[in-house]
Amino acid sequence: MSISAETDLYAPVKAFLEGQGFVVKGEVHGCDLVAVRGAEPPVIVELKKRFTLELVLQGVDRLAVTDAVYLAVPQPGRKASGPSPYDGDVKKLCRRLGVGLLVVDSARAGGHEVEVLLDPVPYQPRKDRKRATRLLGEHARRAGDPNRGGSTRVPIVTAYRQDALRIARILHAHGPLTIKALRDHGAPADVSTILRRDVYGWFERVARATYALTEAGTRGLDTFAHGLADA
Repeated sequence: MSISAETDLYAPVKAFLEGQGFVVKGEVHGCDLVAVRGAEPPVIVELKKRFTLELVLQGVDRLAVTDAVYLAVPQPGRKASGPSPYDGDVKKLCRRLGVGLLVVDSARAGGHEVEVLLDPVPYQPRKDRKRATRLLGEHARRAGDPNRGGSTRVPIVTAYRQDALRIARILHAHGPLTIKALRDHGAPADVSTILRRDVYGWFERVARATYALTEAGTRGLDTFAHGLADA
């Protein structure tokens, strides 16, 4: 039987928990399902036809009652919209909140099957020191504040792009220069690496250790003029 309503999830989840020795009852003080086994803390399960913010908020609210809170959703179909319970970000969110995650599969032979994707356990995130170092390093190296927070689909002015812009600005003003001359005009310390990599196609080697600005570089100076406005 396909799952067309939240109530269709109740029977398979109830049977799953009863198989583990729980006494299960529905709609207890606003909770979709409450399971009790001896003197253990109660298990609360919130049911939804798909993974939604509303479901997450319900689960967070139930954590005030017990640490054993699960969110239950159907196995997503091929044409399902919205986040899937199998998405890495969804599972990461549930782990961080400390809620469990159940999936009810109605397509299995012999009836519904309940799959436990996550059990509710206290979450202790490990800080990624390398990411933190890169974050702070980029923040420190970036001159001014050339980007508007929340921007999408627009190139970001990074510290690396600002260094490339500084080199482009010097070449635009003076014409082709050697790496030594560029340094004498205030180019970044890693100017030779930036020129050699030429990530943006702004530079061309015209002689030994001598570089000129390309047409793309000239356009880049116009496009990202704001990138050095506060520098």
